[in-house]
Amino acid sequence: MDIRPIRSDGDLQWALGEVASYFDNPPPQGSAAADRFDVLSDLIEAYENRHFPAVELEPVDFLHAFMEMTGRSQTDLGEILGSRSRASEILHRKRALTVDMIFKLTEAWGVPAECLVKPYRLAVA
Repeated sequence: MDIRPIRSDGDLQWALGEVASYFDNPPPQGSAAADRFDVLSDLIEAYENRHFPAVELEPVDFLHAFMEMTGRSQTDLGEILGSRSRASEILHRKRALTVDMIFKLTEAWGVPAECLVKPYRLAVA
C-alpha cells in the first residue's frame, strides 16, 4: 500500500490524483483500497487545513458569495425577501437579516442557515 506523508503541494497533488479514481469507482467497504482511501483523505484534509485554512465569512459576505456562485441577482433576492429595496438594504448592510428572512433563504435557495445566523456589523447611517 503506497501511502506517504503530505509535506508539499507536490505531495498534495500526488495524493489528490491517487484518490480521484476512488470517487468514480468506490472500493468495497473494509477492503485495503477503502482503508487506503480513508488514510489518504485524512492526510489531504490535515494538509489543507494547515496550509489553506477556511475563512469564516460574515453573513452578508457569505450571501454575496453564494449569489455570485449560483448566478443569482439582487432582483432574485428581492423576490424572496419581498422587495428589491429590502434586498438592497440587506446587501448594503443597512438592515439586518431576520430569522424569517433566513428561513426563506434556506427554503428557497438551500442556503445553510448556520452561515447566516451570526452577528455582523451594519453600515453606520
